[in-house]
Amino acid sequence: MAEELTYAMITPYSLLKSRTGGILARMLRRPELELEAVRLYTPSDAFLTEYCQTIQEQPLEPRTQQLLLDYLRDNLGPQNRLGIVNRTVLFLFRGPDAINLLKGDVVGPLTAGIKGDTVRGTYGDFVSYPDGEVKYFEPAVLIAPDADTNRKHLDILARYAEPDGGILEHVLTYPPGVKPETTLVILKPEVWSRHRSAPGHIIDIFSKTGLYVIGAKLLRLSIAQGEKLYEPLRTSFVERLKPGLRRQIEQALGRALDFPVPDALYDRITDLLKDANAECEFHKIVAYMTGRDPRSTHAAEERERPGEERSLALLYQGEDAVRKAREQLGATDPRVARPGTVRSDFGADLMRNGAHASDSPESAERERRVLGLWKEEGPADVRLLIEAYLRPEAAAPGAKPTAKARR
Repeated sequence: MAEELTYAMITPYSLLKSRTGGILARMLRRPELELEAVRLYTPSDAFLTEYCQTIQEQPLEPRTQQLLLDYLRDNLGPQNRLGIVNRTVLFLFRGPDAINLLKGDVVGPLTAGIKGDTVRGTYGDFVSYPDGEVKYFEPAVLIAPDADTNRKHLDILARYAEPDGGILEHVLTYPPGVKPETTLVILKPEVWSRHRSAPGHIIDIFSKTGLYVIGAKLLRLSIAQGEKLYEPLRTSFVERLKPGLRRQIEQALGRALDFPVPDALYDRITDLLKDANAECEFHKIVAYMTGRDPRSTHAAEERERPGEERSLALLYQGEDAVRKAREQLGATDPRVARPGTVRSDFGADLMRNGAHASDSPESAERERRVLGLWKEEGPADVRLLIEAYLRPEAAAPGAKPTAKARR
């Protein structure tokens, strides 16, 4: 069965109500669906007009069609009836028969009834009176119902990826006196490979901060990016790791030698090895985040090539954002992290500890610059992926390969 590229877009209301994590967890449970890209949009009137036109062209039951059109016109655009910023989150998925799988088994249909077996059954609402009049309607997620509509929707999403999407740094307003911060959170590689729904559950934990998601990007860090991202550790590890190195040396020499070693000599050996130890641990972290060994990759072009591991970068904005995010993150060591935090629930050890969160506004800026999340330059990854799928013969240079090809 041929692979399809399709999408799911979380509605502004569902995003505002912090339902994103639960919805994503449901979608990630299906191993047939490979997450390819994530992007935030604030759909413009032009976007909305084109999107609604595709709904009018679908062979839908008249009541359902009108219900969906009314919802889109009232809720998706910049001038919506709720008076909220129309932030939406786009997820691109690839897989065999992905359109039908997402529509049928995962997201579910636009029908009345109270059931929790699908995303819409749990997070959406379709409530009607006995006479059939609809009392309340919230689809939770927008998807494509068929292949023809899917192509039309993908084309719209690609063309509006840059003008309507990206880092939404300045779209939110705050009460007088509130000085919002923007912080960076990275969901690390192990949460994608060990349990498929974990990224969604981690997002749920960060939703407790009350912060707003203003940016998102699925990453495959290159070695060059990994080294820049973790460069501060290269220096700090020299002293931070000395106690652990000293214990290792004592244990190793204690087993190997039949005579006692003076403490002063242990100190000298530790000082001699501390730089090499710090460099070794630094390379381990880069290899873990990228899936590639920096010590055996020397060519510049290879060090810039996207890595094998994936992670998800999220930008959260709000008052005291750095502190709030790190509070929900938990201590670096999962064994001592407060129960209910990300690292307590999803961490394995000091390195594989679920997620990263910037420790200061200055660190957030530096890390965002490394990841290309400070100021976007060049075409959006979403647009490149969609164009390569819709028009493979004319794909733009630099278009990203599919997940299947990357493995």
